[in-house]
Amino acid sequence: MTELDAGPIDYLAIEIPTQKMNGEGLAALVDLTDRGIIRILDAVVALVDEDGSFTAVELTDVDGDGELDLVVFEGVRSGLLDDDDIAEAAGLIEPGNAVALIVYENTWAEPFVTAMRKNGAEFIASGRIPAETVNEALSALNS
Repeated sequence: MTELDAGPIDYLAIEIPTQKMNGEGLAALVDLTDRGIIRILDAVVALVDEDGSFTAVELTDVDGDGELDLVVFEGVRSGLLDDDDIAEAAGLIEPGNAVALIVYENTWAEPFVTAMRKNGAEFIASGRIPAETVNEALSALNS
């Protein structure tokens, strides 16, 4: 991945009640990756104990036994996500739950980014509108 052909990079921090983890979200993530819509750059899950301490496991080792479970995420480590990020996210969730941290590239945008840059365009800002804000705006339109 070079600067010229990289799509936008995003991250997600997702609090997951450990008793409700069923693999459905993970299957959707693998599907997005397999279809080339996103490229996972970092993927870590931190399990937060009742005392607030946490154990981080790579997304490749889903059950925490030290063995590779998801080959599709093997070697996923960009350096964009560090131990401080994991600790900060673990501190935001309820004890007994898990937090998944995912840094990903929106690979669907690569051709657009490349074409625009080849013609002299510079990307000067990027952002994300929170889903709650979008839902409120759409609700207001439908009222």
